[in-house]
Amino acid sequence: MHSCFFSPDGHFITTLDLCYYRGEDPHDVEYIWRAISDTVKVMEYNSTLNRFTGYTPTGKHKAEQFNADPVVLASFQTSLHFFCKYYGALAYKAGLNSNVEPSVHLRSMTPHSDRHPSMLTCSVYKFYPKQIRVTWLRNGQEVTSNMTSSEELANGDWHYQIHSYLEYTPTPGEKISCMVEHASFTEPKILHWDMSLPESGRNKIAIGASGLVLGVVFAAAGLLYYNRRTTTGGGGMELVPTSHPSQ
Repeated sequence: MHSCFFSPDGHFITTLDLCYYRGEDPHDVEYIWRAISDTVKVMEYNSTLNRFTGYTPTGKHKAEQFNADPVVLASFQTSLHFFCKYYGALAYKAGLNSNVEPSVHLRSMTPHSDRHPSMLTCSVYKFYPKQIRVTWLRNGQEVTSNMTSSEELANGDWHYQIHSYLEYTPTPGEKISCMVEHASFTEPKILHWDMSLPESGRNKIAIGASGLVLGVVFAAAGLLYYNRRTTTGGGGMELVPTSHPSQ
């Protein structure tokens, strides 16, 4: 990420280089280059489309120019391979043996159907590796009906999340629990739903320590110049991406 402050205009320009990984293959990745003026997104490059998209008058004008220039497009494809695929593969190999402990959240929500008056959601966030097991317990016994679960959803940074839902009819004295089994745990993590607490106090949160540090923002993939040109009618803005480093 690059950030530049320009005076006397007082503009703050930021460029972001982002790598979004679709799964555990470090080469299955999408590269995004984004230019932001103050808090306004000016333009963006998408490696899957191999095109720029403008969001402001200046951004649209420059995007049209860049899309017509094969040299500019090729330079951004170079960034895809250099930053995302090459360095991404190195980071992936370095983290292969790292288990990341998830955070687990248990909360109540509106049921999806009319079969039961209550529904609980057990959400598990930011874990690695992908393999995980989430089960529901009623008084210590595994529940096998009235439950659904999402697949393991990729976050785009090699972490995953999963959500499990249980529809049920509250019964006095029973204990409903969510049990999560993962390679990062030495024993299953179990969260109990306490129906005796008021609604504001029922959400149970188990926050795991993150052991894998991998940023998806890579700096130095391109510079954005904001040049103020003195003309009779005022100033103007020129967006010029510099050539990207090759591998």
